[in-house]
Amino acid sequence: MDSKLLKQHLLFQGMTDNEFATALEQLAYRQTFYYKGSYLLQAGQQNVPMGLVLSGSVTIESNDLWGNHTILGIVEAGQFFGETYALLPQVPMLVDVVANTDCDIIFFHLNGIWHASSSEWKTKLLRNLLFISAQKNMGLSQRSFHTSPKSIRGRVMSYLNTEALKKGGPEFDISFDRQQLADYLNLERTALSKELGRMQREGLITCRKRHFVIHHSVDSH
Repeated sequence: MDSKLLKQHLLFQGMTDNEFATALEQLAYRQTFYYKGSYLLQAGQQNVPMGLVLSGSVTIESNDLWGNHTILGIVEAGQFFGETYALLPQVPMLVDVVANTDCDIIFFHLNGIWHASSSEWKTKLLRNLLFISAQKNMGLSQRSFHTSPKSIRGRVMSYLNTEALKKGGPEFDISFDRQQLADYLNLERTALSKELGRMQREGLITCRKRHFVIHHSVDSH
């Protein structure tokens, strides 16, 4: 990736050209291409790098020893993943990172921060990492809101309401396919599909694949 474009990403916000060059050297970055379905990082790994999605998207998943599968979130182009584990190298990952599509990823090894002497680039990088972590924590909190309703409709409408707020209107595309949405909301795919069908017949929503239109407010209880 062109270094001028890379410098525009949030991780390097506010840095001078010299600070940016020093940061890149200390972070020992590398760019890698992954095919859809490939594992980028796996549960149990330690001392993992932080990733930036250049193109495509990845999912953050929980896959346990009993075969249970849960999607915790999706990371789109321009967004980061793995920053918490990259800052805590002795803590094993509790999640998998999987290519949701073919994707290009840049990895940064954040342990370079701790070996660097105190400097302005380090201060700015840590400030930017704090902001990135806050954004990610907000995303995880949103999932807890979506899975807390007892009814299937309540979970669906909680998610769709958040997406509508993010996109600025009642018509939008979502990042998940139907199976991924079911995994994210902790639902069976068949039950989710049936509920979406009922909501369409009642005139509450229109949906086709990843495209949704919310027609009016819904009682989710």
